[in-house]
Amino acid sequence: MKLSHFSFDLPDELLAEYPAEHRDEARLMVLNRKEQTIEHKVFKDVIDYFEEGDVMMLNNTKVFPARMFGNKEKTGARIEVFLLRELNAENRLWDVLVDPARKIRIGNKLFFGDDDSLVAEVIDNTTSRGRTLRFLFDGSYEEFRAKLLELGQTPLPKVIKREVEASDEERYQTIFAKHEGAVAAPTAGLHFSKHLLKRLEIKGVDFAEMTLHVGLGTFSPVEVEDLSKHKTDSEQIIIPEASADMINNAIESKRRICAVGTTVMRTVESSVSASARLNSYEGWTNKFIFPPYDFSIANSMITNFHTPKSTLMMMAAAFAGYDFLMEAYKEAVKEGYKFHTYGDAMLII
Repeated sequence: MKLSHFSFDLPDELLAEYPAEHRDEARLMVLNRKEQTIEHKVFKDVIDYFEEGDVMMLNNTKVFPARMFGNKEKTGARIEVFLLRELNAENRLWDVLVDPARKIRIGNKLFFGDDDSLVAEVIDNTTSRGRTLRFLFDGSYEEFRAKLLELGQTPLPKVIKREVEASDEERYQTIFAKHEGAVAAPTAGLHFSKHLLKRLEIKGVDFAEMTLHVGLGTFSPVEVEDLSKHKTDSEQIIIPEASADMINNAIESKRRICAVGTTVMRTVESSVSASARLNSYEGWTNKFIFPPYDFSIANSMITNFHTPKSTLMMMAAAFAGYDFLMEAYKEAVKEGYKFHTYGDAMLII
């Protein structure tokens, strides 16, 4: 498949600027692969498609406030710094993206906070936009991390043009977020409310938690027409043994096993045994899934509506079937479904 196969016209007004008022009341499109049918529902109706003993796999990563604004020494130019990954805790080294990148060179110092209480020095150029920063901070590591939390903002994607609001701190986080380390939310999970999780639990649906710390690799654009040539950044994943056991038992029992989001799907597909069972694992993955692809673990999937030519859309097409997904996207545009991070959801069964 080629990059151009994933192009479609997406009107600007269908890019969601805000989430649904209530998490579980976004719209839900249900794609039945066997029947080739499309249904229009509300997200909380997802409960009707699951039975006792079915498993939902959840990504429990927690987003940290990764976007900071600093001023360049001497010129005072405002620079956006997006924290990507901590490289060395002791030396306060971080991989970051900077914008505008052309103004930032090795040796430059950046000052953060109204009182310039945090200073960073650029020590390396990693990519055209990326840099390595060393933060200069006298306090303990705990005080340093507290300072980052204080100065950082919720890292809403650039597609959302408005300013970050107080409500985003809560809404750009799943209610089952536990382990801090993501610079973007696993968006399919944003639709679950406490009430809906409780109802699913009462019905007997099991939840298998795992972690993929979402990095910008998830969103990096594909710039090659031949998809087999695309390389994605590695992201850290953790699959606990208890979750692997729960999922493998459900496979044996032929239950419905649902990947809540593309990050979960990449996580489980990164650790499959020769007998098509899930292995517990702690490490990194740079898995990129596009059609055609044989999935080993999940037999259903919840995902948002994704932007044209995105790797997320490609994975959804691999799971739903390319032609069926393109038909669904056409229907979504016609019916005014909202796309991207704060948009509506799709259940593929």
